[in-house]
Amino acid sequence: MPILEVRNIRKSFGNNEVLRGVGFTMEKGEVLAIIGSSGSGKTTLLRCLNFLERPDAGQILVNGEMLFDAEDESIHNEKELRKKRLHFGLVFQSFNLFPQYNVLRNVSLAMELLAKERPDFKSRRREIMGEIESRALALISRVGLADKVNSYPYQLSGGQQQRVAIARALALSPEILCFDEPTSALDPELTGEVLKVIRSLKSSDSTMIVVTHEMEFARNVADKVIFMADGLIEEEGTAEEVFGNPKSERTRAFFSSLSER
Repeated sequence: MPILEVRNIRKSFGNNEVLRGVGFTMEKGEVLAIIGSSGSGKTTLLRCLNFLERPDAGQILVNGEMLFDAEDESIHNEKELRKKRLHFGLVFQSFNLFPQYNVLRNVSLAMELLAKERPDFKSRRREIMGEIESRALALISRVGLADKVNSYPYQLSGGQQQRVAIARALALSPEILCFDEPTSALDPELTGEVLKVIRSLKSSDSTMIVVTHEMEFARNVADKVIFMADGLIEEEGTAEEVFGNPKSERTRAFFSSLSER
């Protein structure tokens, strides 16, 4: 059974149809890279998968469970959508850290908020908070920032901030981790450190969707690549198939335009 099934997702903003019927599947542990020109619908697709945008049509299933069906009105309840978002972790382009909190608090906050909904939280508060801190510290260490636990975002480089954002996205153990152009806001010298962390997650059997303009990274790390154009999947296949022998003329033109820059 696929871990993720996306069926005929459509999304318009006014008269602008951004997604025109997108569908694909993923298996557990796969890394999917989504590439394409600006305006092709990549980020909107990712936001629909995370329920930050509500598709106008289509279905989203995780492990066979219907998380979203545009024809089911009951699924639009905001409380229910918050629960469904827990299946996905999202790392934004622009970090989106809380400037008033240090690294430890940025990573642990979501875990704390979720823990407070547990019926045993009051009686086991100290124990649960200790477990949360231990997990946060382990994640911060995993992304190579053990010495920055008490630092605030303004004290960190862009690459370090993005690594904190990755640790935060991992905190709730999402089934699918999504990255929206995770290096686009970084200087070239900081891009490598973030890509190295993402690459290390692949070896831990994480299922990941990476919207990226880093073609070499996509070719070397992705198990599957989707090339989007005008709100549709123009081409889909293994990294070697899409990069090594693209079938679509639009895909070939896209790669050609990159080589001319």
